[in-house]
Amino acid sequence: MGKSTLMLQVAAGLCASGHTVVYAAGEESLSQVRDRAERLGALHPRLLAVAETDPERLAAMCERSRPAVLMVDSVQSLRDPDLTFPPGSLVQVREGAIRIQRSGRTTGVAVVLAGHINKEGALAGPKALEHLVDAVLTFEGERWSSYRLLRAGKNRFGSTQELGVFRMDERGLEEVTNPSQVLLAERTAGVPGSAVVAAIEGTRPLLCEVQALLSGPAYGTPRRTAAGVDTARLALILAVLERRCGLRCGAFDAYVKVAGGVRLDEPAADLGLALALASVFRDRSIDPGTVVVGEVGLSGEVRGIHRAPERIREAARLGFTRCLLPKAVGGVATPPGMEIVPVASVAQALAAAIG
Repeated sequence: MGKSTLMLQVAAGLCASGHTVVYAAGEESLSQVRDRAERLGALHPRLLAVAETDPERLAAMCERSRPAVLMVDSVQSLRDPDLTFPPGSLVQVREGAIRIQRSGRTTGVAVVLAGHINKEGALAGPKALEHLVDAVLTFEGERWSSYRLLRAGKNRFGSTQELGVFRMDERGLEEVTNPSQVLLAERTAGVPGSAVVAAIEGTRPLLCEVQALLSGPAYGTPRRTAAGVDTARLALILAVLERRCGLRCGAFDAYVKVAGGVRLDEPAADLGLALALASVFRDRSIDPGTVVVGEVGLSGEVRGIHRAPERIREAARLGFTRCLLPKAVGGVATPPGMEIVPVASVAQALAAAIG
């Protein structure tokens, strides 16, 4: 995933600003940590690496040397010899984190704990520590993709609406300053089943491609497979298309994917999902210069969304010339070269997008 890489790069930035950082490596040897630091250009006299997993010793070390930051990689490697439980168990992780946290608050040392969880977030460790810490950052990404997303799930001193987008390469993590352009770079225009959605991720607008495929009709129970959107949401949109728009697509196997490994959770992506499914059902492509946004209700209506001007400006900046927007969103300034098409229902959106 790149947690250790991210921590070393952050540590290098702190050291370059004049701070001392102690990096406690519990999963790798010091030679491995040094090799990675050399590759990332993160070697610095103020970056001190130690191979220590005893929380009591780490706390004593911080109390003596008083660094600005202590980084522990990872929290699952902490082991108190006075406890009979194995490393990674709930008791070891919780007690070790509490000891280090107590020392950090006493000495003024900022503590960064890295941990890993399974897909359900249920592994004993990070989920049991969320109430102890000031901020929870989630590092997301698919192992076969070079892109990583950094989200704030909890932040006692700032916003949780920020989103960091990075690309992993041989030099480490690099910031992606224009993620919308990257996500749409490989889009094939003129193919049925593709729609561009103007979403909001954190504080920034993000343009994503929603792809849909129907296969069948299926025998027995149709399959519903989704990557990047919730499966229940896919079933809801299919029901609306069949009942409110007369598209008999419920009997087909349905497959939906958000290109680039992005996950769309906000309701404003509903209309893009519906148009992608309708496009592949009718075998008609959506105009490649069209971007869509809107929440779909069970009555087939398209409901209003928030921060519409930002979405429209991002679409216009990337060269899109047409935007399907909920009719309820009125009085939006139109950038030069952009046409706003207000729609009140999914049926109107289908007529405007694919006829």
